[in-house]
Amino acid sequence: MSKAVHELGVAEGLALLEAGQLSSREWVDALLSREDRLGAFLHRDAVGARAAADAADARRAAGDTAPLLGVPLAHKDIFVTTEHPTTAGSKILEGYRSPFDATVVANLARAGVVSLGKLNCDEFAMGSANENSAYGKAHNPWDTTRVPGGSSGGSAAAVAARLLPAATGTDTGGSIRQPASFCGITGIKPTYGRCSRYGMIAFASSLDQAGPMARSAEDCALLLQAMAGFDERDATSLQQPVPDWRAQMLRQEGSQPLKGLRIGLPDEFFPQQLDADVNAAVRAGLAALQALGAELVPVQLPRTELAIPVYYLIAPAEASSNLSRFDGVRYGARCEDPKDLLDLYQRTRTERFGAEVQRRILIGTYVLSHGYYDAYYLQAQKLRRMIADDFQAAFKGCDLIAGPVAPTVAWSIGAQDDDPVKAYLADIFTLPGSLAGLPGMSVPVGFGANGMLDPVTGKPGGMPVGLQLLGNYFDEGRLLHTAHALQQATDWHRAAPQGV
Repeated sequence: MSKAVHELGVAEGLALLEAGQLSSREWVDALLSREDRLGAFLHRDAVGARAAADAADARRAAGDTAPLLGVPLAHKDIFVTTEHPTTAGSKILEGYRSPFDATVVANLARAGVVSLGKLNCDEFAMGSANENSAYGKAHNPWDTTRVPGGSSGGSAAAVAARLLPAATGTDTGGSIRQPASFCGITGIKPTYGRCSRYGMIAFASSLDQAGPMARSAEDCALLLQAMAGFDERDATSLQQPVPDWRAQMLRQEGSQPLKGLRIGLPDEFFPQQLDADVNAAVRAGLAALQALGAELVPVQLPRTELAIPVYYLIAPAEASSNLSRFDGVRYGARCEDPKDLLDLYQRTRTERFGAEVQRRILIGTYVLSHGYYDAYYLQAQKLRRMIADDFQAAFKGCDLIAGPVAPTVAWSIGAQDDDPVKAYLADIFTLPGSLAGLPGMSVPVGFGANGMLDPVTGKPGGMPVGLQLLGNYFDEGRLLHTAHALQQATDWHRAAPQGV
């Protein structure tokens, strides 16, 4: 084995498991031996993981051929699980144990994965930096003074730091793609409805979608294959066939596997405010796609700037509704010694919800209130439809749309504490696709902020930059194929932080 065990990706490790050159227990032990200095895990279950790995090895020895048998990963703490506590990063769910597994968790378990525990996230997935977790901030392994992105920051940090080969995440307005970009890994948000939301604690029900985060497009294809599928318990789940995405991507032939692919570049994704180092890295990724045969064509998404106000009206409105159940009576922990019912409600929600969650609940309640619903919420929904229509018009002239994931590299921890709107603005390129329900990916394409190779270690000294690829509905196969072709021709996704 040429690589250390902890450096193995999903596909690499799976091949060794199938060849009998590695056991799941060996893989799990290697990962558990690594210290989490990043705050990536909220709950790490060494005993349960080792027992599950031993069971997976026994199943394989008995001839079981489950597609991900023995592969270790961990789940974002937004998915309910029976084996581990589920908090959604909030004090109001401290110590909660679910009586059932989320469908995504159950699907992956059925495929044979071994869960190591639960990963840190912004409280109820509300945030772009993983600074809003009630249980401590997660840190970026490339520079521990910087954020890993959010809300799936724990997932991204753990995968980048080689604590795991892969993890689950959720994307409401960019929460898979942005942390994947900030941490230099690959992440895909599938079409809304591809993966069941059953057992995924809701933030904004019309936007939340589960997806995998890993080190390569091939690994993401393997995981998404197991995660996706119709679920009759989820009213938003879609009855769409799940193709064999990995088989499709491995059929690439020739030196130009992307010949004939038209990639649209919206001017709106390359504004003057885009940091020069991010622009340079993204342009390098686009040049690599051109070398593989892709054609770059101009397209327009004229309502891109409206995505921020639209999202930050719709998402808080849905959050206000979804979180109304957490009142200390029906769900969640409660305050101590309440004087009466009103005191119970007020103190429980004030003491147990963090500042960002309270902020979004207040905004959402306001825009849904009498006299403001038509003026704000209804208008936002109309604009949401127009944003989706803009994408359909753009796709008449291209197959995929590309651009940066975020306008900057990861910022310093605490840099936006005094102005949360700055963090909202960082989502400008991911929000339009989320509002339209489209599938999107983040693929590593280089480094910004002094991204030169360290002369001693030979490793990049800057912060990762991701290229965003957006596809039309149910076009995950084309996204994965394109990302895989890029990763076969480049090494950006193989870079690891120093000390890993």
